[in-house]
Amino acid sequence: MADDQSQESVRREIAFERERLATAVDSLRDAAKIKVNVPVLAAAAVGVGFVLAGGIGATVRLIFRRGREHHED
Repeated sequence: MADDQSQESVRREIAFERERLATAVDSLRDAAKIKVNVPVLAAAAVGVGFVLAGGIGATVRLIFRRGREHHED
């Protein structure tokens, strides 16, 4: 009787560890996918930053140009 409980206990423990292992493998796969995409994400962030900085710079130049035009009249 004790052997049956021990075997069942071991089986439950093995099943539980299998689930934990599967979860860990999924987490590692997700992390690997993110690492592969980091250069792409970094390039996209640089591109967006460049566009935003250019848009802000153009707006500032436009505002200051209008300010100088009014002072020259």
